[in-house]
Amino acid sequence: MRGLGGMLLSAWAKPMACLLGLLPCAFLVHGALLEQLGPNPAEALIRSTGEWTLRFLCLALAVTPLRVMAGVPTLARFRRTLGLLVYFYAVLHLLSYCGFDMGLEWMEIARDIWKRPFILVGFLAFVLLTALALTSFDRAIRALGARRWQALHRAVYAVAALGVLHFFWMRSGKNDFVEVLVYAAILGGLLTWRVQRRLRSAIRPVRAG
Repeated sequence: MRGLGGMLLSAWAKPMACLLGLLPCAFLVHGALLEQLGPNPAEALIRSTGEWTLRFLCLALAVTPLRVMAGVPTLARFRRTLGLLVYFYAVLHLLSYCGFDMGLEWMEIARDIWKRPFILVGFLAFVLLTALALTSFDRAIRALGARRWQALHRAVYAVAALGVLHFFWMRSGKNDFVEVLVYAAILGGLLTWRVQRRLRSAIRPVRAG
């Protein structure tokens, strides 16, 4: 693990992580330009950007469990990068919906958000992600204080739940729930691990006292 830790501390590790994280976007742009996204490219872009948002959310939430269980503390360096990639793909997902599905008709978009529950749930997740992205930098941590910052960033649990619910409702029209169950299981497992760890840390001082 020491070799891996050294690699993760290298100067090129974080830029490489960003580059790898942007590859799905590059493939989608390439596919759109060459008209290789199927008969409905708008739907393909909306679906793909949403799924990549969930995938990077899984990766971001997996950092702490992997860091603890594998004994590689340097993994923590990539938590912010992965979190910003989650937000990047969420922005692309929202823009794809607003531009391709709704034609940038803002009043229609507002009515659609209010009218359709799965759109409302996805929009609420995006609002929470925006708050997390805007406060993900060191200056925000200093301004809020560590305790309040940590309390705010626990909203990632709500983001995960809302994201899975959004995906579930979106797939319910097609009765296709296999991928929904996969993401729900992964995110549920990661969040359960965090809750159990928090409970154990809260119980230890009581026992020690």
